[in-house]
Amino acid sequence: MRLAGLFLALSLLFSSPALAQEPPPRIPPLVIDVHASIPRFPDDDPQLAASHGLSTAQLPGRGLGLQASAHLYFLRIKVITFGVGAEVAVARSSQTPDPASTTLAATEERFSTFSPQLSFNFGNGHGWSYLSGGLGASNWSIVPVGAEKGPADLERIKTLNYGGGARWFAKKHLAFSLDVRIYTLSPGTPYFPPALGSPRTNLLIIGAGISVK
Repeated sequence: MRLAGLFLALSLLFSSPALAQEPPPRIPPLVIDVHASIPRFPDDDPQLAASHGLSTAQLPGRGLGLQASAHLYFLRIKVITFGVGAEVAVARSSQTPDPASTTLAATEERFSTFSPQLSFNFGNGHGWSYLSGGLGASNWSIVPVGAEKGPADLERIKTLNYGGGARWFAKKHLAFSLDVRIYTLSPGTPYFPPALGSPRTNLLIIGAGISVK
């Protein structure tokens, strides 16, 4: 009986830290992301250039941008936490053709988009990865510097976005986060027949920054 009592006491002593250990926190109900981003604009598409009255030599390539989003996490089923939110993203790039070899004007490219999003999240409140997507609208303009925007530069284009990323909370309310996203833009309207409208285009944008919960 004494040996049994001693064994029980030792078992409780060594098991108490495990019993007292708290499970990791769940994904919080609200997270806000702010990312600096690098968009990769197409710079060799003749149809895209023609739709804006330009040549391919005037198409900018890689640029800089900003993404901001807010997400609500409302339901957890087993290992998946479901979220809804919205994202706004803006980006710009510029191109100055070599004056020694061409008389083409410098151009400026601007992209902006807004979309609601649905996300599938895997992890806990210390950090988690996600897959997300949404359907929204974008504005994509490419114009010579100082020129007025044409109809193709003002059109709102239906845009599907999808991608994924992760958030790592080194501090209680602040995290480093990464997002990789593809924006699929529908074909644009051909405003100047017989010229074609802007083609269906996939834009890759990589963003990194902070998340706050």
